[in-house]
Amino acid sequence: MKQTPKIFVAGSAKALGSAIVRAFAEQGLTNVVGAGAAEPDLRTQSDVDVLFETERPDWVVYAAGKAGGIGLNRRAPADLILDNLLCATHVIHAAQRFGAKKLLYLASSCVYPKDAAQPIREDSMYASPLEPTNLAYAVSKLAGLELCRAMRQQHGLDFNIAVPTNYFGPGDDFSPENSHVVGALMARMREAKARGDEALSIWGTGKARREFLYVDDVAAAAVFLMQGHSWDGPLNIGSGVAVSIAELAVMLQEISGFSGRLDYDTSKPDGMPVKVLDSSRLAQLGWSPKVDFAEGLRRTYDWYLNQK
Repeated sequence: MKQTPKIFVAGSAKALGSAIVRAFAEQGLTNVVGAGAAEPDLRTQSDVDVLFETERPDWVVYAAGKAGGIGLNRRAPADLILDNLLCATHVIHAAQRFGAKKLLYLASSCVYPKDAAQPIREDSMYASPLEPTNLAYAVSKLAGLELCRAMRQQHGLDFNIAVPTNYFGPGDDFSPENSHVVGALMARMREAKARGDEALSIWGTGKARREFLYVDDVAAAAVFLMQGHSWDGPLNIGSGVAVSIAELAVMLQEISGFSGRLDYDTSKPDGMPVKVLDSSRLAQLGWSPKVDFAEGLRRTYDWYLNQK
């Protein structure tokens, strides 16, 4: 009988990590260690080492590290780069030293150049400069990515890299300080509706286009890749479908019931003009997303209201 792997999901208390734990469970893979409150402080190597030495996980999925939107990137770039460097280094190093058989490092689409041809192919990495509004975060994610690639090259380990597009869903951060655009707009529209505001101000021109993927789809892709797949270099996880921030705002108006005016603050940055991933390599492996974007937004908003 084939032995069920022991799995550690780094970042299991966050939206993506918890979705990955659920996705493993749906496949009957329930031997997950160090989840939720049992997860060690990933910023401390000795704490991470205790978990790996005690549990000896066979599979590791890395979905950890501090993240946020343009506001957080402008306000706390040092916190972002330090947290991500520490967490990734400690987990990947422990996985190598304590004999993990397989690792999946989930990077970020921020690792691609600002002016990359769209949709973004994996081979466009390092072709030109990064987007300045999230430079620190991107550099830290690139460092973790390259550490995985170096482990594979030097030690022959089955350490793999995937690059998910912007994701959203239950468990997301809706705080004004740290949220990404979907969570931020959902929270602000709910509050504006409750106050009866006549207008809502949105950063940028509204013209920037982004690809979004429901968090359960990203998790399903990660679990799919952990089962029998191995590759060198990054592999994109996306839908190939993009919407403008203005289109997103209108969709969220309909879902939230906020009927006020949408004003765009053009003094604030848009970030990358367009960011869509070419996920054709993943599609060729036999995986595609299941949750429609509008349906994912509705599920996320319902979850958010229930939490409130």
